[in-house]
Amino acid sequence: MACPTLAKVLLVGVMAVLSAPAATFYLNVAGIGGELDYTQRFKMWADDIDGSLKKAGGESTVTTLIAPTREQMRARFAEIAKQAKATDSLVVILIGHGTYDGQDYKFNITGPDITAAEMAALMDKVPAQRQLVVNMTSCSGGSIEQLRRPNRIVIAATKTGSEKNATNFARYFAEALREPAADTDKNEAISALEAFRYAQTKTTEFFDTQKRLATEHSVIEDTGKGNGEKNATAANGVGKLANAFTVVRLGANAAAARDPNKRPLLDKKEQLEQAIEKLKFEKAAMPAQEYKQRLTQLLLELAKTQEALDQ
Repeated sequence: MACPTLAKVLLVGVMAVLSAPAATFYLNVAGIGGELDYTQRFKMWADDIDGSLKKAGGESTVTTLIAPTREQMRARFAEIAKQAKATDSLVVILIGHGTYDGQDYKFNITGPDITAAEMAALMDKVPAQRQLVVNMTSCSGGSIEQLRRPNRIVIAATKTGSEKNATNFARYFAEALREPAADTDKNEAISALEAFRYAQTKTTEFFDTQKRLATEHSVIEDTGKGNGEKNATAANGVGKLANAFTVVRLGANAAAARDPNKRPLLDKKEQLEQAIEKLKFEKAAMPAQEYKQRLTQLLLELAKTQEALDQ
């Protein structure tokens, strides 16, 4: 049986590796609609997401661009690159239409479109080590190969670049960021994986209810080498980063994030939750007794931290 001293050493090591990001930079973009209905729809979803991000608390910068030009997107990425630190997080959300010609994915914006390769290069220049890009356009699956990186979570509304119909995924992703039901582990925070699963389920239900053949199949990639998986599990190794990446906070967590006195405790709580989720993904690769010892220590520390937060 592992001794308590070893358990504490393991806990300190995990906490050091999973230190909470100091700030999160959000870039939320609605592309051009081409038709009035799509233009209004894309803006409505972008505004919905903007509101949820701004209510989530914590040290964050939220920028929402509606039908921007490529230069405007480049300029915002450049500003974020100057401001962000390695310990920060970057979240890029794309809503609208996309195209794919078999080689290049393009996000439809005002003027010349922007390619996945260019967006990947712009994100690469941002020092933030924790990154998430949610591409909810048609053909978005065609962007995964260019966007993926070992430290970057990529969510796409379509599994390939050949799914060209306008997507519904963005509607439900926006809903996930304000819907307590999306918080499946009930920790008052919506992770990237929880938001993905909620939006995926709701999109599937939409097509089933309408008795229509599904024209979009959302996928997630966070290993830096895959082309996207419909189901993220410990078995296929997908979802570890996404499960530990908080997109928005809800309820008491959001309030604590806005309270300077409670923010350090909230940061510690989120570090511990990240460590627990990471440990679950690593369970199969370690002795059962070691897993139990480490999990117990983390859960005890989490309970103490939550008690302090509740005071």
